[in-house]
Formats: sequence, structure tokens, C-alpha cells
Amino acid sequence: MTKKAAKSGMSRPSSPSYAAGGSARKEDERRVRLQSLRKPKATVKKKKLHAKMPKKPPTAFFYFLEDFRKQCQEQNPEGVKSMREIGKTCGEKWKTMTYEEKVKYYDIATEKRQEFHRTMTEYTKRMEAGEGESETDSY
Repeated sequence: MTKKAAKSGMSRPSSPSYAAGGSARKEDERRVRLQSLRKPKATVKKKKLHAKMPKKPPTAFFYFLEDFRKQCQEQNPEGVKSMREIGKTCGEKWKTMTYEEKVKYYDIATEKRQEFHRTMTEYTKRMEAGEGESETDSY
């Protein structure tokens, strides 16, 4: 302690680094005890995906986003905006669009979804018949 601190009656902080003896060790033991009492984090098991399994189609918004990015690049060929700025402006525009303007993208998304369902039923039939397993193992 400094002379000033001794005169004013101030003392050192009671953290483990300043404490005398084994209080730092006691703190570590306490921490270990508390960790053992906590529940372990649940591990999330992912489904095993097959290579031939069809992927889900994007939503209508993503088809709009694709067109919007192209328009931004055509309008600003040199002034390239960051993806963050493009995403923000695209989201704002999507919110302000009317249903009639969005129908074009909803139609595209519906067609792709129907195509996905058709290919998915074909895939499940192949997997039930056992045909798909030999195809994925050949890679």
C-alpha cells in the first residue's frame, strides 16, 4: 500500500489476484463445481442428406432479390454498393410493393415449388425402392 492509501484507510481490492493464500484456488474450485452442476448443452443432430436429394426452391423474395441486384448493377456499374446496402434497399422496396407487383415473383416461386414436390416424390420413391443408395455410394 502507498502511504496515502494507508493514511486514508483504503485497502486493496478483494480480487483473487490480490488475496492472500488460497482464495484464488477456492474460486477456481467453486467455478469447477458450478460447471459440473450445469446441464450439458444439447447437441443438435442434423439429418443425413443424400447427394441426389433435391434442394428446396427459394421464396418469391429471393427471385425479386436476384432481379433487383441485376437492376442495381446496371444502374450503377462503377458505384458498386455493398451487399448489405443492396439487401436493405431491396427489403424496403419489397415491403412497399403492392401484391400486383409481387405476383410475378410469386408465380415463379409457385412453379419452382411444384417442380420441387414432383422431384421430391420421385426421389422418395427411388429411396424406398432402394435405387438411390447405390447411386450415392458410387461417388
